[in-house]
Amino acid sequence: MSNKTAMASEIKDISLAPLGKQRIEWAGGDMPVLKMIRERFEKEKPFKGMRVSVCAHVTSETANLAKALVAGGADCVLIASNPLSTQDDVAASLVKDDGMSVFAIKGEDIPTYHRHVNIALDHKPHFIIDDGSDLVATLLQERQSQVSEIFGTTEETTTGITRLRAMEKDGVLKFPAMAVNDAQTKHMFDNRYGTGQSTLDGIVRATNRLVAGRTVVVLGYGWCGKGCAKGAKGMGANVIVTEIDPIKAIEAVMDGFRVMPIAEAAKEGDIFVTVTGNRHVIDGPHFEQMKDGAIICNSGHFDLELNLGALAKLAKSKKEVRPMMEEFELKNGNKVYVLAEGRLVNLSCAEGHPASVMDMSFANQALALEYLAKNKGKLEHRVLTLPVEVDQEIAALKLKSMGVSIDKLTPEMTEYMNSWKSGT
Repeated sequence: MSNKTAMASEIKDISLAPLGKQRIEWAGGDMPVLKMIRERFEKEKPFKGMRVSVCAHVTSETANLAKALVAGGADCVLIASNPLSTQDDVAASLVKDDGMSVFAIKGEDIPTYHRHVNIALDHKPHFIIDDGSDLVATLLQERQSQVSEIFGTTEETTTGITRLRAMEKDGVLKFPAMAVNDAQTKHMFDNRYGTGQSTLDGIVRATNRLVAGRTVVVLGYGWCGKGCAKGAKGMGANVIVTEIDPIKAIEAVMDGFRVMPIAEAAKEGDIFVTVTGNRHVIDGPHFEQMKDGAIICNSGHFDLELNLGALAKLAKSKKEVRPMMEEFELKNGNKVYVLAEGRLVNLSCAEGHPASVMDMSFANQALALEYLAKNKGKLEHRVLTLPVEVDQEIAALKLKSMGVSIDKLTPEMTEYMNSWKSGT
């Protein structure tokens, strides 16, 4: 049962706010870069008079980003980007303690999720912060009259950027889109270290199974896959990687992992993790090949990575055996277990990425939005990358917060690097 507040919000329970406030403050204590940006935003108000609709995982880390945007003058509405990723106490605190409009309930059904998407667009945003590009896709397909009001969007996920590039290719992207995920201080750290740790955390919390000695199959060896494979290996697992890209496959081999097609890996795996951003990478025939007791989960943005429809047809029974864990008994007698309904296991079964890595990711989001605001009307209507100097600024601030110093080029070094005349 949701509570509706005077500031037009829809959350689970406003009485959860005190716990949410504690969690937001705890996360904020490990997000020094975003704190520095927020302090500057409070003085400069780069978003004064601007409406921003944010579709993101409503976590304690996201709350600190939202508070930074509001400090910068933004009129924000926040909705969940995934039905199972909301932290209800955090949503409650943002409403009660910060007066923010939040529409997010953990476990909300798909019609509620789509209704919230439309509520975010009813806000008549000038800017969108998206996580999976559902807001932008809905706008372009169903809200054409609002397209001219949008100054730009930022996107944090690989899946969302893939969708944005498809929009650009089809000629329907009518405003600039900042590919935050392409920033080095995002994907090299958030995707690798954040996903690696939080995915294994979600699996362990959901199952209470020992990872050491088991065979973990990681589908996809992008930055998220690298993190999951490295994390599983660090916990003592035997890791198999599946890939479609020969270059990434070679990299996985040289990183010490076995590489094979999923049709072969399906027979060997004890735990399966999908991080491809693609559709039905674990399909009906793969489920049939799995061992009795295999555990399957997804850490990509959408649950489509697992063909759960095919699995349901193969099963003679289904039941919940633990919170966020369903047992499917197949007609061949084997039982397989799906975590979090195939949704993001790290956010559904755990707390998502640690704050210290989201510090850089949300610094990217904040500065990307500021860049769009400062350059509104001047940018091409295509997928853009955050300027490299902004990326480097975030890295420098993070190092400073960690007490780490690095070298600088001397004048002689600079001259050498800019000259072609000097050699051996």
